[in-house]
Amino acid sequence: MSSSPGHREHPDHKVLERRLADRMQVAVNSEILADSKDVIKVEEDGSPVSYYFPRSDVKMDRSERSATTTRCPFKGQARYFNLKAGGKQLDDAVWTYEDPYDEHLALTERVAFYDDKLPEIQIKQRA
Repeated sequence: MSSSPGHREHPDHKVLERRLADRMQVAVNSEILADSKDVIKVEEDGSPVSYYFPRSDVKMDRSERSATTTRCPFKGQARYFNLKAGGKQLDDAVWTYEDPYDEHLALTERVAFYDDKLPEIQIKQRA
């Protein structure tokens, strides 16, 4: 894509990415939707921690693209998915950066879940 305008304009704002060595899972009402040993933890100033799972480790057939998009000045344009799981539809519960800014290319082909806003979604570390 290109260089992040957010990082240029706010060089002190931190968006830290770290690959985890642990196995992580996402569940909705005990239905496992993601299971991976290749998760990126993102800690951003002023935001809750997010975990980005490779799409290949997520049951993407349980999601449907919504019309919602947002723009992050640090990561790029986010596209959202509604999630159908646990007998519910959770609107805009999943997001992705399909073409992130250069500083966050590691997030390409990954999705994150709104576990901080939707109590039905649990993200857990597994042995």
